[in-house]
Amino acid sequence: MNSAETLLAGIEYKVRKLIGQTGTLHEENERLRAEVKQLKAEIEKLETGNIELQEKLKTLKLAKSLNKEERRTEVKLKINELVREIDHCIGLLNK
Repeated sequence: MNSAETLLAGIEYKVRKLIGQTGTLHEENERLRAEVKQLKAEIEKLETGNIELQEKLKTLKLAKSLNKEERRTEVKLKINELVREIDHCIGLLNK
């Protein structure tokens, strides 16, 4: 019986060890999920900032080109291009 008790105690020890490791892995998994969520939010924020900066750059380029007194038709073409881009963006947002 002594060897059976030793064997049972060994199995019990290993099961407890596995339960402890499972708990640790669950905690690490939750921590990693929270980190992924935070990083996704940060990426979204940076992408939004990037889009805003691109729009500001386009506006600055347009303002700079207007200051150079380009021909009126070229300015109209640029404005039409921007309006088409805005319409495209609105179409994407409506999807």
